[in-house]
Amino acid sequence: MLELVGVGVRRGRRAVLEDVSLAVAEGEVVAVLGPNGAGKSTLIGAIGGLLPHTGTIVRGGRVATVLQSAGLAKRSARANVDLAQAWWGVPRGERAARSTATLTALRADHLARRFAGSLSGGEARRVHLARGLAVRPDVLLLDEPFAGLDPAGHLALIEDVAGTLRDAARATVVVLHERADAWALADRVVVLMAGRIVADGRPAELLAAPPSLEVARFLGYDGELVDDDALVLTRAAEVRVAPDGPIEARVAGRIRREDGVLLLLETDGGRLRCLHPDPAVGERVGDMIRVRLDRAIRFPRNAGET
Repeated sequence: MLELVGVGVRRGRRAVLEDVSLAVAEGEVVAVLGPNGAGKSTLIGAIGGLLPHTGTIVRGGRVATVLQSAGLAKRSARANVDLAQAWWGVPRGERAARSTATLTALRADHLARRFAGSLSGGEARRVHLARGLAVRPDVLLLDEPFAGLDPAGHLALIEDVAGTLRDAARATVVVLHERADAWALADRVVVLMAGRIVADGRPAELLAAPPSLEVARFLGYDGELVDDDALVLTRAAEVRVAPDGPIEARVAGRIRREDGVLLLLETDGGRLRCLHPDPAVGERVGDMIRVRLDRAIRFPRNAGET
């Protein structure tokens, strides 16, 4: 449904995207992750035909792009969804049913008569997404659809969008800021860094076996031990406090969380982070505790040298 081959985008003398190749099939939801400035929004702009590019982009049908800013017209929520369909060329007689169905799927049908200016940020975001879904594109592009929402609104919208995005006849590419959102929504995750794709795979597989040290750190491997000729990387959720654990660690810092405490640990081999549900564990900086690793990944010690 969508194929990119060797796509590049330049802004002045700077290459924002370089040699990007990607294919997205019908029914597939692909999430694009990457640090700020990686070129994620530029990629969406190029695919949507909004930016000049080199290389080849083949689109298997019509493309709709839902940008970050809602930019609703000064009309009712329902009229905004109808208007998007009018621009798209949807016959007048089909618009009402599509608008109602899409707003209902996003749990925004109660907003239908509300004036756009009276909507909260989360409500406006739902109507904005409804416009893109209601036109029923062959390729749907979403640029950070959850940006700027408070945690409760963010979680609620993720729950509603997770099922709505799936359509066997549509390819969807969504740029996301939070890794957890990608895991909730996507069939595949693409990691973009410095304008290049550095990882592409199913979420669980990518997390279990990141292709490089750089990608592993980006995906949340924030603990690092030196073991002989290897770097051992860990995630906080997979470091466990255990009285009989093989690793002795000193509590170097602690950050209270709503679900427990994040312990910053120093060991003879390096530094670890440990997420523990009991906030009383390692209560004082300087306490000695023992931990074990439920899972870790290994890279050669020179893997980060370039």
